[in-house]
Amino acid sequence: MKSLLLSEYSHLEIADMPVPAVGAEEVLVRVEACGICGSDVHGYDGSSGRRIPPIVMGHEAAGTIAAVGSAVRGFKEGDRVTFDSTVYCGECQYCARGEINLCDNRQVIGVSCGDYRRHGAFAEYVAIPQRILYHLPDHFDFAEAAMLEAVSVALHGVRVSLASGGETALVIGAGMIGLLTLQAARAAGCARVFITDVDETRLNLARQVGADEALHLSGDELAAEVKRLTGGHGVDLAYEAVGRNETVAAAIDCTRKGGTVTLIGNIVPEVTLPLQKVVTRQLRLQGSCASAGEYPQAIDLIASGKIKVKPLITAVATLEDGPGWFDRLHAREPNLMKVILTPREK
Repeated sequence: MKSLLLSEYSHLEIADMPVPAVGAEEVLVRVEACGICGSDVHGYDGSSGRRIPPIVMGHEAAGTIAAVGSAVRGFKEGDRVTFDSTVYCGECQYCARGEINLCDNRQVIGVSCGDYRRHGAFAEYVAIPQRILYHLPDHFDFAEAAMLEAVSVALHGVRVSLASGGETALVIGAGMIGLLTLQAARAAGCARVFITDVDETRLNLARQVGADEALHLSGDELAAEVKRLTGGHGVDLAYEAVGRNETVAAAIDCTRKGGTVTLIGNIVPEVTLPLQKVVTRQLRLQGSCASAGEYPQAIDLIASGKIKVKPLITAVATLEDGPGWFDRLHAREPNLMKVILTPREK
């Protein structure tokens, strides 16, 4: 089969590789579409340390089943499917509690970090354990299905923030996850959802997908405007979808007393916490890691139109175009929100 192989950092090549062997509890998926994640871009240049070459990257994918293992039940050849990016063990204490995203033995498709190497979906075929598979509706577009992993991450962030409906929320960062978190917060019943970014192009997308206020502000100016919009109090819920010192500080400054700040972004490994602001205002800081079973909800919300992903797909490239698209992504072209790779011409 043809694959897009990261053979060394900053070098992708089209490689011929064996079709993956399928275990008893696995299926072989013929990949129809796979999204390029920001983590793949950071893996490409080696900055994340989680794509050690040689590795076939790609974890935001959908396709059709080409073969099934002997112990697989509920799936058959020809089924349209998508799959979680996290391969959980199903046996540890976290899996037993349903916290599969926190599995002690978790692996991620398309990741090589030293502890394991698991080839991903920048290829014609990928082998997937049955336990992370989900059926797709018959008319669900494969390119949109490649967005389900990101939508599930956004839904998880909103779920752990304990949004109950009627809140005012702020999303900091109008990248892919931020724009999806905006829509997930709306779907959860938030009455007003604001978003902020320093890129006006992204804010225009935010307006298209339902932001009540799209703020081209940061720092003290952002905090002042959020206070003005909320009668001097601040938002009930803040979703930080960047992961830098200044954006975490802004999320805290914009949140009312007793509110919740959910940290989704993690560009840098450490930030400085304004501790007294958190303690004296009794803020709840909540981390959010990946997703934990939100795929069925994500499928329903996209199918119903409550979450719109099509405006966020800016290009569809074939497998052979992959190296060129990665060069553009690595240059951080601001107008490229999401590129979907397909193994073959449509």
